[in-house]
Amino acid sequence: MTDVRTTIVRLLSAMGSAKEIQQYLKRFSQQDAKRFAVVKVGGAVLRDEMTELASSLTFLQRVGLTPIVLHGAGPQLDEELVKAGIEKHTIDGLRVTPPAALGIVRRVFHQQNLALVDALHAMDTRATSVVSGVFAASFLDREKFGLVGKVGGIELAPIEASLRMDSIPVIASLGETEEGQILNINADFAANELVRVLQPYKIVFLTGTGGLLDGDGKVIDSINLSTEYEHLMAQPWVSGGMRLKLGQIADLLRDLPPTSSVSITRPAELAKELFTHRGSGTLVRRGEKVLRFDSWSGVDLERMRTLIDSSFAPRRLVEDYFERTRPYRVYVSENYRAAMILTLEHIDEEQGLPYLDKFAVLDDAQGEGLGRAVWQVMQAENPRLFWRSRHGNRVNAFYHEQSDGCFRQAGFRIFWYGLDGNFATIARCVEHCTQRRPTLVQAHG
Repeated sequence: MTDVRTTIVRLLSAMGSAKEIQQYLKRFSQQDAKRFAVVKVGGAVLRDEMTELASSLTFLQRVGLTPIVLHGAGPQLDEELVKAGIEKHTIDGLRVTPPAALGIVRRVFHQQNLALVDALHAMDTRATSVVSGVFAASFLDREKFGLVGKVGGIELAPIEASLRMDSIPVIASLGETEEGQILNINADFAANELVRVLQPYKIVFLTGTGGLLDGDGKVIDSINLSTEYEHLMAQPWVSGGMRLKLGQIADLLRDLPPTSSVSITRPAELAKELFTHRGSGTLVRRGEKVLRFDSWSGVDLERMRTLIDSSFAPRRLVEDYFERTRPYRVYVSENYRAAMILTLEHIDEEQGLPYLDKFAVLDDAQGEGLGRAVWQVMQAENPRLFWRSRHGNRVNAFYHEQSDGCFRQAGFRIFWYGLDGNFATIARCVEHCTQRRPTLVQAHG
C-alpha cells in the first residue's frame, strides 16, 4: 500500500505541488473512515462516465481513503418507464411514483447499483452493494407523490460493515417504511440526510456538467456562501435546478462543521478536485465573513502577525511592521485565516493608488476559496490596484488571472489592474515597487 500511495502522489504532482498533495492526504487520513467523503453520483454519470467513475473511486481506495457512494438512476428510470408505457410526471421537481412504477424503480436501481459494483470489482477494488436497509422512510405525501419517501432515519450498520472491510459501500436511494414498504427517494435528498448524520469532511456531487455554471456557461470554481450567496441568488441566470441545488447546499452546510465543503465536479476530475488547491469543479463552503477596517484600530494585531508569519514561513514580518505601515484598507476573514492589507501610495498626480502590501492565506485554508472570497470583497471596493510578488510565488498564477498586466524585473513581478493602459502611471508603479523597502525577513533558528 505504501508503494502504491507513493506512486500515486508522484502522479498527482503533475496536477499540483507535492506539498499540497501531501497536505491533503495527511488531512484526509486523520479523518474517521466514515467521515472522509460522501459521493453522490447522478444517473447520467452512471450511464455516460462509468469507466471514469470507477477509476476515480479506485484511486481513492488505493490511497487508503474509502468514500461512501450514493447513486441515483433518473435517466435509466425514464427510459424503462417509457418502455412500460408509464408517463413521467413530476411535481416540484420530484418524480411521482405510482404503484405500477415501483417494480421498475426497484429493478432499475438494483441494475445500476450492481453495474457500478461490477465496474469497481473489474478494477480489483472492494465494493459492497447496499440496496436496502439504510434509509428508514415514511410517505412524503401519498396522494400527491404516490410511493415517494422522505428520510426519517439512517441505519449506519450496513455502511460501517462495508467500511470495516475497506470496501466502498455503494448505496441506492431506496427507503423502507416500518411495515417494509419500499419507497422511491430523491437521490439528492437522500444524500443530504446521509451527510447530516455522517458529517463528512468532503461532500462530492458528480455531474456531467462538472460544476455549477455561471451566466456564460463557465464553471464557477469556488463559492463562499458567507459573502456570495445573496449576490448569486439575485442573478437572473441562477434559476431552476441550479437555484434549487444552491439552496439545498446552503441549508446542508449550515448543519455541518465549518470545515465541511461541497464539491461539484466530473468523475475524471475527482482526484484533482480533492487533492489540489485549484481543484477542477465548483467548491462550495459556508466560508467566513470578511471584516473590513480603515486603520489598525479594531484589528487583532497579534492574530494578524501570526497569520502573516504562518503564510510566508520561513520568512516573517519585521518587528516594527504595524508601526511603520499606515493601512488604507484591511480585509480579514472573521477567523483570521486570510487577509489583505492595502496601503495608499501617491503614484499619479490626481489621487492616491491602492497598493496590495500583504495577501496572506493559512495553509489549511488554501483550496477552500477563502482567499478568493476576500479578494472579491476587496476588488469590489478598489477598482484600481497594483502590487508585487516574488518569482516562484505559487500564487502568481492567480495574480495573472486577476491582473490586467504584469512587468517582470529582477526578483519580482509587478501586477496591476484598472489602470486602463496609462503607461506613465504603470511606469511609476514599477518604480515604486523597485524602491519599496522589504517588510519580510528570514526567520532565524
